[in-house]
Amino acid sequence: MERALGRPKGKFTQHRRLDRLREILEKHPRGISLYDLADALSVTVRSMRRYLKEIEREYDLESVPARGGGPLLWKVRSGEMPRKVELRRTQAYALLAARRLFEPMRGSALFEEIDLAVGKLLAFAQRPGRGPNAGLADARLEDRFLYLPHAPKNYAEKTEELDDLFQAVSDLRPLRLSYKSAFKADEERITIHPYALVLHRDSVYCVGYHVDKAEVRTFVLDRMRDTECATTERFDLPADFQIDQYFQGEFGIWKDPKPHRVVIDFDARAAEYVRMRKVHASQKLAAIGGGGVRLTMTVGNLNQVVSWVLEWGARAKVVEPEDLADRVREELEGALALYAGSPKRARKPPKK
Repeated sequence: MERALGRPKGKFTQHRRLDRLREILEKHPRGISLYDLADALSVTVRSMRRYLKEIEREYDLESVPARGGGPLLWKVRSGEMPRKVELRRTQAYALLAARRLFEPMRGSALFEEIDLAVGKLLAFAQRPGRGPNAGLADARLEDRFLYLPHAPKNYAEKTEELDDLFQAVSDLRPLRLSYKSAFKADEERITIHPYALVLHRDSVYCVGYHVDKAEVRTFVLDRMRDTECATTERFDLPADFQIDQYFQGEFGIWKDPKPHRVVIDFDARAAEYVRMRKVHASQKLAAIGGGGVRLTMTVGNLNQVVSWVLEWGARAKVVEPEDLADRVREELEGALALYAGSPKRARKPPKK
């Protein structure tokens, strides 16, 4: 009779158990018994047989008899062992530069996996270099070559939802969850097929198929609650799915059935900055009078464009579409109304 084993302590999901099983098999090229594998992962022998079937989708496993008539030993067949990934020091630094991108995920099992990889990269990058870098183990370039998030969110209260979402995306499994849309007062219990997970402006989004609505939508992790990843079901990823069809560069991951042609004029103060950045794949720039620049692009949704134009203040003017100009004007008038009646103070000249 198999002993009852509960869920291992901590955020040790099935996805993480399979990763751990791969590590153990790699460390035992001569084989390891089913019972030792079950003990190592703190699961039942029955569960371990199921995990081995999952692993067999990736590797060709074989069981060989142990010496002395012991239990069969499981191992990855010769030639199937995954090879090590070799990196140069500059490649390691480049990957380490982006590690703060994942900081909002801290506390989740996904972050723990990323953190393990980062630890290995750090250990490699901090070794003394050769040639011109000989002996520079304390140069600390890994602390001086960084990506700094603009305004990182704290997803400490969403780690379980994040882990379920990642597992559903990676394993192509349906995800059931409670979701509160920005346009509805009450949350709904829905089922989605999550196609992709996107980090945009340091927030986590999911592009997926809404089963009840029969359409592809964008979901934000902030509004997800009580997630449940299916264990026995899978969905097929559409062959024609392309995340670029939903990602709009600076303007989020919204999609609208009707494309919008947007034309914005920037004055000379903003022209150089506009020329240095590509905010949308379709953008075209043209010089205008006074040293300014005209930006033309076609976007799938105007929501984020409104906020973006407002950031420029008096340095940008919407030429078209009229709907975008009206929405920007309403926001500016609403903001100005907040200061109606306030005495206007003279601005002090900047210090030289």
